[in-house]
Amino acid sequence: MAIWFRKSIKITHYLKANRALWGLVNQTCRSPCFHSNFSSPGSLNGENYRNPPSFLGNSTTLYGSRRFESVKAGRQAELQYDDGCHQDQALDFPGGTVAFTSEMRFIPEASRERIPCYRVLDDNGNLIMHNSYVEMSKEDALKMYSSMVTLQTMDTIFYEAQRQGRISFYVTSIGEEAINISSAAALTPEDVILAQYREPGVLLWRGFTLQEFANQCLGNKADYGKGRQMPIHYGSNKHNYFTISSPIATQLPQAVGAAYSLKMDGKDACVVTYFGDGGSSEGDFHAALNFAAVMEAPVIFICRNNGWAISTPTSEQFRSDGIVVKGQAYGIRSIRVDGNDALAAYSATRAAREMAINEQRPVLIEALTYRVGHHSTSDDSTKYRSVNEIDHWKTSRDPIARFRRWVDGNGWWNDKDELELRGKVRKQLLHAIQVAEKVEKPQLSDLFTDVYANMPSNLIEQEEALRQSIKRHPQDYPSDVPV
Repeated sequence: MAIWFRKSIKITHYLKANRALWGLVNQTCRSPCFHSNFSSPGSLNGENYRNPPSFLGNSTTLYGSRRFESVKAGRQAELQYDDGCHQDQALDFPGGTVAFTSEMRFIPEASRERIPCYRVLDDNGNLIMHNSYVEMSKEDALKMYSSMVTLQTMDTIFYEAQRQGRISFYVTSIGEEAINISSAAALTPEDVILAQYREPGVLLWRGFTLQEFANQCLGNKADYGKGRQMPIHYGSNKHNYFTISSPIATQLPQAVGAAYSLKMDGKDACVVTYFGDGGSSEGDFHAALNFAAVMEAPVIFICRNNGWAISTPTSEQFRSDGIVVKGQAYGIRSIRVDGNDALAAYSATRAAREMAINEQRPVLIEALTYRVGHHSTSDDSTKYRSVNEIDHWKTSRDPIARFRRWVDGNGWWNDKDELELRGKVRKQLLHAIQVAEKVEKPQLSDLFTDVYANMPSNLIEQEEALRQSIKRHPQDYPSDVPV
């Protein structure tokens, strides 16, 4: 460790004059406001950063040492710096120069003000004045709206099918349709998706058919997973959508690895991974963010902060200001978005994708939304949250209703269109379920295949033991599974 002392007036004046280079754009910005270690992409890639003044020497760590959350924060820090810090003494430490101070001061556990939430539409579906967002064509807007309605209808019918005993399990996305569809719309088919289990809308947007959804939920022979996965654990090689796995947050470090692979291959694409607020308590979350930041992987982390991790509220999940500040702590550009505002989520995801690919960096999006439905068909959320709370979000902050008001306001939709769409989707879904129920179940041998090229002896023994058990106790096994 090298301790050195600088008394050059040039350095002092230079750092003061250029302190904004390490700040953020002001948090009151009208466009998507990402929280970063740098004020803008320009300051990161600019000539001054790559080529610091000669009197600073060759130390990039000295030049990149001052980091502030905003211009205002930078000015406040300057006052603190002048009052107690020794401007002429600093520690040249790996990662950047650190100023000494004679005052013992602990960093507060939280800032006085919460990170603001970017939105484009108000609760009534009206554009907020002087707001910057990505313009959307009539065609894209109607496709987004139709997909949101389709997702909502699919959730309702499959939930009812589970209650009727036709499928074993289901998870809805009710209340979170906007972040599902709008984020998917902002991506390209080449972008790789590693989702959790509440993002079927992303797959729907990419062209996964209602029949394919039904085949998976009923686990028939046409299911790409050959009936080996729980319902709603979708996957599609065609649509660059990794198969869902139940363990929480395991997809996050995997997504970083996949993104680094894209980077090494020079692909014009990124990886997008989704998770809930509860996933931020898993070690995989922290490992993934640090991994992504250090390796500068083109990955977008989208957190659906819906207020509840099954029965655990966010107040018992963490003490930080949500998820967005965790990204900044790991050196990742981050933004908080109104997840029930389709235009805001779309605009932020588009901007994040450009950053991830053009600058080869990770980005974190925290989407504030709400899980209106139960956690799953195995849950009764009224046991741990009030019905009034649920009804408020279902009626006053419904993302589909808000987006429809904006579409209606543009003259692109009417009540007749609404009735025709909902009737058509419902009819298609009911037909898809009926078809899926008639398709034969996968072979019993499929339980043991697709893992090893040559099945090992222990699996051969297990398969034979299972067949013998079925012969002895046929009443205990499904009769529709070909043996």
